[in-house]
Amino acid sequence: MTADADVRTTTLRHNPLNAVTATVERLTYPDGSTAIRKQLRKPVLSSGPWAASTDPRHWNYWRRELEVYADDELRKQVADAGLVLPAAQLAEHDDHAVLMLEDIGGTPGTQFSLAEHAALARACGRWQARPATTQPWTSTGFLRDYSTSRDVPWHLADDDAAWQQPLIAETSPPGLRSAWLHLLAHRDDLLNLVASLPRARCHLDLWVCNVIQRPTGEIALLDWAFTGDGALGEDIGNHIPDAVFDLFWPAERMGELAETCIGNYLDGLHEAGWRGDPDQVRLAVMASGVKYAWFLPGLLGRASAESHNAYHQQADSRHLYHQRGQALAFVAAWCAEALTRGRR
Repeated sequence: MTADADVRTTTLRHNPLNAVTATVERLTYPDGSTAIRKQLRKPVLSSGPWAASTDPRHWNYWRRELEVYADDELRKQVADAGLVLPAAQLAEHDDHAVLMLEDIGGTPGTQFSLAEHAALARACGRWQARPATTQPWTSTGFLRDYSTSRDVPWHLADDDAAWQQPLIAETSPPGLRSAWLHLLAHRDDLLNLVASLPRARCHLDLWVCNVIQRPTGEIALLDWAFTGDGALGEDIGNHIPDAVFDLFWPAERMGELAETCIGNYLDGLHEAGWRGDPDQVRLAVMASGVKYAWFLPGLLGRASAESHNAYHQQADSRHLYHQRGQALAFVAAWCAEALTRGRR
């Protein structure tokens, strides 16, 4: 047995606000092999927007990843689609649990080319075309519950002083304020629309930091903490904006990324035998942008800070706000189009 002193530990980035995740670390052993150790906290009087829960249907149920990695049926389904669920060893204790995960090597999603984004979307389509067995631990109502649980300065969305801040005034695209107010006014309509569309087992945190492509081509999906019921296409509606918001894809090419991912997702659905209405999938992708209703008020509230981060790393404030402004305008246009299509 290798002594703990012989194992090198490197702390990896994760959301420090989430009450479920205690630590995520890469362990490097003397022979050069590696593994990922993720420690999950059992909630004790957890509160706040990232509160953990003991309710198996809650979007932030603390044991969900334990269930996911022990689910052989899910593992086979994603493998059949060309995706990978990392190998795992699980250990549960009185007040926490430990996941020892395979350390997947390859190209991280943060470095994906357009072709690699296309491959991810197509594989997700093949996976989500197939019905999934209902499990007692999958989340329900994620989009509404997650997006409405945050502490948000909503009043700033229509506050003159907030919009006159130099960083906002100099980087926001024309019409963003009115477009976002329209989104906020129809927030419930958009949430209801997504809830009414065809369903699938979704990952619900699909974005570039949770995917790695092996040299052999398979794409590993990481961080399954939210997985559960979602609209067919909802994962793609998350993946596209998140790539831009955190500066892993240029806002100037967001339309190209969107059409590539949506088109390949639909191709993957068809390859796996799905024969539904593609317009409903596109509708879900667009309307699911309501998830980010909180984001613009939050940016307005932080605009006067001395520095700003993109996914926990300091970024040039002007560039960050310009890119996010362009992406938010794109999302607002998506939602407006979804509302129009949804009324037909």
